[in-house]
Amino acid sequence: MDGQRVVLVTGASSGFGKITAKLLAERGYSVFGTSRKPSEAEPVPGVEMLELDVRSDESVATCVDRVLRTTGHLDVLVNNAGYIVAGAAEETPIEAVKAEFETNLFGAHRMVLAALPAMRKQRSGRIINISSVAGFAPGPFLGIYSASKFAIEGYSEALRAEVRPFSIHVSLIEVGFAKTNIARNAQMPSRLIGDYEACRQRAFGSMLRRVEHGADPCLVAECVLRVAERKAPRLRYRVGREAKDIALGRWCSPGSLFERAVRKYFDLD
Repeated sequence: MDGQRVVLVTGASSGFGKITAKLLAERGYSVFGTSRKPSEAEPVPGVEMLELDVRSDESVATCVDRVLRTTGHLDVLVNNAGYIVAGAAEETPIEAVKAEFETNLFGAHRMVLAALPAMRKQRSGRIINISSVAGFAPGPFLGIYSASKFAIEGYSEALRAEVRPFSIHVSLIEVGFAKTNIARNAQMPSRLIGDYEACRQRAFGSMLRRVEHGADPCLVAECVLRVAERKAPRLRYRVGREAKDIALGRWCSPGSLFERAVRKYFDLD
């Protein structure tokens, strides 16, 4: 095992995390996946599932320590664990906002805090944070989720500069709509406001249709593999044609034109 590169993938019981862990194991990596309830996760050949709750300092420390005691090193950390809080900003209580950030941002930071000492010691490593087009182009009724992804974008860019002297590379993978259950499993506020109902329903309908015709999640796993294997990976990778088109529109279009495009995209006009 010492000759294998070691990967830790959070949120590996489904979606991008599961597919990524499976692909890396097939390519010869020593792969550890995580789940809050690993005993209930479907086994993936070549992937050892560990219990992890990224919201808990103790759980994170225990998980990373288990990997390091087993293998002696950690080469790639894939911060994939996350979820969507959906609904209008006015409908979303502070507790739900805190919970979203606790997983999507603070959870990733906890993993980085636990992994970096070993990576610095070995003077090598990859930290790959799964982000979203929502991290640079927020969608209506996805404001809290978008804010968490904007945060992970800024965090990752600063971290990349800080750890570069130790030959540790930080990369973001920005994903558009893809065929996973993350949108269907979005958490909705318990108190909905009638004035937003018509627009919210149109926006969610548009989002779900785009998920049904979205990118193959295997593309995300293949991108993670490329980042893991490149000598000097870039900061940002965009997965899927949609993600690239949205980025082009965001940065190349006048602000008012892009706002109109977003409203049309979510069926609000």
